[in-house]
Amino acid sequence: MTAPIFLDTSGLYAVFDADDSTHPAVAEAWRTMVDSGAPLCTSSYVLVELTALLQRRLGLAAVEALATFVMPWVNVSWVDDRTHDQALAALLASGKRDLSLVDCASFVLMRRLGVRTALTVDRHFAGQGFTVVPKLS
Repeated sequence: MTAPIFLDTSGLYAVFDADDSTHPAVAEAWRTMVDSGAPLCTSSYVLVELTALLQRRLGLAAVEALATFVMPWVNVSWVDDRTHDQALAALLASGKRDLSLVDCASFVLMRRLGVRTALTVDRHFAGQGFTVVPKLS
C-alpha cells in the first residue's frame, strides 16, 4: 500500500490556480499522486482556508470543482477541541508570526495519523520534518 499524503492549502490552491508560479510543479506532483493511488487526507481547517481562498481569488466555480472532483477522494480529519488546543499551544510556543494555526493543526494531525508527506509549497512543513511534494528550490 502507498503511504498517505496530506493535502495542504498551499498545494491544493496551486493545483487550481494556473497563474500561480508553483502551478506547473504542483500540478505534475498532483497527477503523480493521483495515479499512484496514494490515500489522500486533509483537515477541516485546510478546507475552510482553501474554500475562502478559492472563492475570493478564483470564484465559486473553483469551489464547486474542489467539492466535485477532489473531495470525494479525500479523507477529512475534523479538527476537534483537543487538536485545536494542541495546535494553538504549538503556535504560541513557536513565537513565529508567519506560522498559522491551520499549519499547526495540520502538523498535529499528521503526527497523530502517521502521515509523513504533504502536498505543499509551504516551507513550514519541511521545517517540521515532513517530506514535501513537490520539491521546490
